[in-house]
Amino acid sequence: MMVKHILAEKGADVFTLSADATCKEAVAALAKYNIGALVVAGPDMTIKGILSERDIVRALGRSGAAALDASVSELMTSKVRTCTEDSTVPELMELMTEGRFRHLPVERGGKLIGVVSIGDIVKRRIDQIEREADDIRSYIASA
Repeated sequence: MMVKHILAEKGADVFTLSADATCKEAVAALAKYNIGALVVAGPDMTIKGILSERDIVRALGRSGAAALDASVSELMTSKVRTCTEDSTVPELMELMTEGRFRHLPVERGGKLIGVVSIGDIVKRRIDQIEREADDIRSYIASA
């Protein structure tokens, strides 16, 4: 399965914020949308960074409550790994495991078009395994 199939199923909605937003604004957005990361993007949807719950927790550990007033640009991961619509689930699994992250922005022509999460990947992998098991049961029953 490819990323374009995942986005077609789940939708390409992606929540972004600007690099000059505060950590407090980011926390509010994460809670409002019930998500684990926000892509930091320019008005033209070029990816500037990504801010995850983990980034915020680390900042709070370093600076305490003062971290909430920091700008997103100070806290975000700026070297963002991305994928394309043609990336496959096994490629994403390897990339996310190797990089130890759970959210991967999807780009087309240098512009953000979606985000896939480890939850999206696990769901598709489980669906695939269940289909294969059903196929094997059908094959055995028909033999």
